[in-house]
Amino acid sequence: MSTLRCWSLDEDGVRGLGAALGSALAVGDVVALSGPLGAGKSALARAAVYGAGVSERVRVASPTFTVVQEYLGRLPVHHADLYRLGCPEELDEIGLLDRGADAAMLIEWADRFPERIPDDALWLELEIVDEARRQVRARGQGARVERLVRAASRGVIEGPPRPR
Repeated sequence: MSTLRCWSLDEDGVRGLGAALGSALAVGDVVALSGPLGAGKSALARAAVYGAGVSERVRVASPTFTVVQEYLGRLPVHHADLYRLGCPEELDEIGLLDRGADAAMLIEWADRFPERIPDDALWLELEIVDEARRQVRARGQGARVERLVRAASRGVIEGPPRPR
């Protein structure tokens, strides 16, 4: 698995990347998000859900306690958080990966069970650079991943943090 792109982004840049990614999601796409607490996984996933056509009146929160939230925009999007799961077998118990047959999936903390993530998933690794910036590294292989990376790149505005 090779790194396809690496971005250095402020908060608006992370949202732009997520929104552009969401607008390109198709049924069967899996986006695996990893990084430490506070790196922006939930913010990126939220922007992707809205980018997939879910109304911004819908509250999109990290599904830490529910494990999976389902949203319907121009396609179904399942947003999962694996932080609280203890073993890979729990993925089977909740039928998480079976859901990808009829939806796009965004999976936070995917690095807890990387062996269970589909081979054609787009991995987005978020790293805290400082209080205002995140580094996002896109990895993966195959045409599906390349399509998603191209789409996400269209939403990225890199550079110094913008004044508020």
